Amino acid sequence: MDIEKHVANLVQEKIADRPELFLVDVRFASNGKLSILVDGDQGISIQDCAAISRHVGFHLEEDEIIKTAYNIEVSSPGLDSPLHLERQFVKNIGRRVNVKLKDGKKHEGELLSYSPEGIVIKELLKEKGKKAKEQESFFDLDSIVETKVLISFK
Repeated sequence: MDIEKHVANLVQEKIADRPELFLVDVRFASNGKLSILVDGDQGISIQDCAAISRHVGFHLEEDEIIKTAYNIEVSSPGLDSPLHLERQFVKNIGRRVNVKLKDGKKHEGELLSYSPEGIVIKELLKEKGKKAKEQESFFDLDSIVETKVLISFK
């Protein structure tokens, strides 16, 4: 049995009545660490994380899915986690992002939109000897290696 898929199903079952919450990722490491990343359109509370952990733990014990010792960790993706899902991109429209492309180039700007084809950011382009100007740039999802939200302390 695929433990990660089983756990993902348990999480989906637990949050089925909470449309604002969504599963981002499930990872089961060889050291017995079961990491579950869940987010929400308005974030996720510690109480929600605890409830998901209890639900998953109870069913894993009941079904005897994992035969060895394990540790469950339920959290939201950290600020330094890359965006993967459509809902993560949509949630972060209006925020500054750093986009790394497969060709090695990096772009930084305000996330304006997301579509299944790609994202649009408003970036400040600087040319030598000229005044910097704002430009909207489209990046195909297939050309993106990673998109991360930039933390602002302003």
